[in-house]
Amino acid sequence: MTYNVEKTDEEWKAELTPEEYAVLRKAGTERAFKGEYTDTETKGVYRCKACQAKLFESDTKFHSGCGWPSFYQPISDTIEYIEDKSAGMVRTEVRCTNCGSHLGHVFPDGYGTPTGDRYCINSISLTLEPADEA
Repeated sequence: MTYNVEKTDEEWKAELTPEEYAVLRKAGTERAFKGEYTDTETKGVYRCKACQAKLFESDTKFHSGCGWPSFYQPISDTIEYIEDKSAGMVRTEVRCTNCGSHLGHVFPDGYGTPTGDRYCINSISLTLEPADEA
C-alpha cells in the first residue's frame, strides 16, 4: 500500500521516542494497563501519534478490561487491516492508512457494542485531541 506520509526508518527514529518507534513502526505492544489512555474518559478525537490522522472518536471508546484502550468503530477509512499470524494465533492487525503505523488489533468480541468489534489499540500509538480543542 502507498501511504500519504512516507518516511525512512531514520526519519521515523528521529521523530519518535524509542518506545513509540518499537510499537508504531515495528508492530510492538505496550504493557497492558500501563498506557496513558487505557482508562481515559476525556471527550475528543484520538489521532495517530506518528502522523496525526484522525482515527477514533471518544464516543466509540469503551472499557473492555483488556488493558489497552478499546474502540468499537474507527473514523471512516482510517484503518488498514492485515492478517497477523505472529504470537501463535491468527489476528487482524490494524494500521493507520495515512502512514502505515501499527496501532493494535481488532477482535470480533466487542459484545454489547453497536458493531460487535473491539479495536484494541496501544496508547502509545495515539494522541488525544480534547473536544474543547477540536
